Amino acid sequence: MIVRIVGEGQFEIGESAAARLEELDDELDAAVQAKDDAKFKAALSASVEVVRSGGTPLPAESLQAADIILPASDADMDEVLKLLNDGQLES
Repeated sequence: MIVRIVGEGQFEIGESAAARLEELDDELDAAVQAKDDAKFKAALSASVEVVRSGGTPLPAESLQAADIILPASDADMDEVLKLLNDGQLES
């Protein structure tokens, strides 16, 4: 699975990292529903760390389609929701 982190590049991750991202996606959804920016930031930061630590960076010239696009780890909930609404990120 290919994951792009905005501003960092693309990574290839294995099944265990992908499974952990699914769990964290549930946490992100719950944080959005609760309008809890602190929990959102924690889950986003954990998601980015899963990709960084469990993934293999792809060369910058690699143009593979990403299965998942993560915002930068320092993005807040309002920024991410705006990007989603504008179609710049996929949910």
